[in-house]
Amino acid sequence: MHIYYFDENFKYQGEDVISDYEEMPKNATDVRPKKGLYLPEYDADKREWFESASEEYIESLQPKPPLPNDIPTLKKQMALLTLQVSQIQRGGSS
Repeated sequence: MHIYYFDENFKYQGEDVISDYEEMPKNATDVRPKKGLYLPEYDADKREWFESASEEYIESLQPKPPLPNDIPTLKKQMALLTLQVSQIQRGGSS
């Protein structure tokens, strides 16, 4: 049987497998936490897990938007500089 541990504040601490003949530890339940919880917390009266993470904490875990791709900009700048150098070289040699 799968069991799910919680600490003294009922925060999720991990899971384990025990035999059906072993006694359930006091700091565990056989109720599986719902998927998608960031900081699961167990409500022993309702026998269910709920989200205890703040909105700010959840947002801090979201991936940052990718940086804009600067390669096209750099290519344009390189082409412009190459053109300017070639114009300077032609102007200087005539």
